[in-house]
Parts: sequence; C-alpha cells; structure tokens
Amino acid sequence: MDIISEHACFGGRVGFYRHASTVNNCDMQFSVFQPPQAADGPVPVVTFLSGLTCTEETFMIKSGAERFAAELGLMLVNPDTSPRGDSVPDDPDGAYDFGLGAGFYLNATEAPWNQHFHMYDYVTRELPEVLFANFPGDRDRQSISGHSMGGHGALTLGLRNPHIYKSISAFAPICSPINCPWGQKALRNYLGADQSTWIEYDATELVKRLDAIPEHEILIDQGMADQFLQQELHPHLFEAACKEHGVALELRRHDGYDHGYYFISTFMEKHLQYHASVLYV
Repeated sequence: MDIISEHACFGGRVGFYRHASTVNNCDMQFSVFQPPQAADGPVPVVTFLSGLTCTEETFMIKSGAERFAAELGLMLVNPDTSPRGDSVPDDPDGAYDFGLGAGFYLNATEAPWNQHFHMYDYVTRELPEVLFANFPGDRDRQSISGHSMGGHGALTLGLRNPHIYKSISAFAPICSPINCPWGQKALRNYLGADQSTWIEYDATELVKRLDAIPEHEILIDQGMADQFLQQELHPHLFEAACKEHGVALELRRHDGYDHGYYFISTFMEKHLQYHASVLYV
C-alpha cells in the first residue's frame, strides 16, 4: 500500500492511499478517516460508496462526515467508484454513466469489462484485507452507506452480506436499476442481455428474495427536488417491497433538497449516529 497523502483532521487523520488490486487487475485508490479514538485500539468501520463520476476524494472533501465520525469514534472508508488506468476500458461514447467512474459495485461478466470491473468483490473482499492489515478498524463491527450509484451499492452489498455489514443506509440511492436508464445500460453492458443475472444487483428484487430479514432498520434519505428522482431512483419501489416482505425501512423524504452534497452533508450526522448506535451496542 502506498501513501498518497495524509492530513490531520478533527483530532484524527484522513489519508489517501493506493494499492495493486488483484480482483480489478489495476491499481486502486481509497481514502480512510481514522478518528482520534483509533489511537487507543480498533474502532468500528463505516464504508461509504460514492456515486457516478466521483473518486475516493469526493466524499471526504464534500460530506463533512469527519467531524461527526470523530465525535462518534467511527472509521470512514471510501473506495474509488471504479477501476482506472490506461488498460481499463471506458464508455466508447465518453458518457459519464458507464465505465470509468461508474463501476456500479458489481462483478462484470461480459468482455471487455470482465477484465477489470469487479467492484463487488473489491469492496466486500479485497479492500477489507488491505484495510485491516494497515489500519485499526474492527472487522466485526462494520456498516455500509452510499449515495446514488453508491446507494445502490450500499443496499445490494449490505443485503447480500449481513455477516459483514451490521447496518445499511443510503442517500438518494438507485433503488431498482432494472427499471431505470442508468441501471439498464450498466447491467446490460457489464452482465449481458440475460436479465435473470441482473437480479443480484437490484435492491428491490433482492428484498423479495431474502433468506433472512435484516436485523436493523435500513435508513434512506431522499430529496424531493432531486432531478433524478422520477426517472432513475424509484425509492417507492424499494419501499413497497420492504413493506410487503417485512423489512424495516425508514425512508425520509425532504422537500427542497436535490441530489448533491449539500443534501448529503445536511443529513450526514443522522446517518453516522444511526450506524454508531448499532456498532457500539
């Protein structure tokens, strides 16, 4: 692991790092905030998955999360949103919603994407090994959150891996990629035309097929002035599936808030308090 930069922050330290990824077949970058409590021993970890076009810097710079994490004793981890590098393919049309910056937190099976785009395995398996070998995080106390595409990732990774993530939250998540243009484009290109393979990466469909109900309530915040709400996000579909199948969900709708980090930073404290209430039990 290479240190790109480290900075004192709210009594702790925020840093940016690079390592060789086996699952993505390229170098990957990620960021970590270590709260001051980490100096005394392992602390709980909240992994935050960012949205389209973001990098491992966006969340740490824009969310304001470090202040609250320092107070609550939470380590924050933020991976990049996709593999990158000269050998990594991008959207042939140069669009922002596919390819670089748009890994969708899945394991691609279609060429050429299957050579690099394995963000599901990266977040759930490889990055934790790097993290816990180098930072004082507690492997047994982990939660997951995310925004937009990363909210989709938080919901799907959290629902599929309850043995890893004790609580799940999201800001303006893509709740049913099978039913939106962003998701359909990504799933078709990464996974192929057989839509039966898409289900494992659709949170709304996963709720309908859960073997066990999540132990803790899922928290979602959604701005009602979000420019992507009607076409891309569909929280009402996830809400209906949770209600039908007995999954506890707190879906908070906020008038006047859009899709960006002004919205996220407004409600970040609530999300970290929620995760701390679960991880510090």
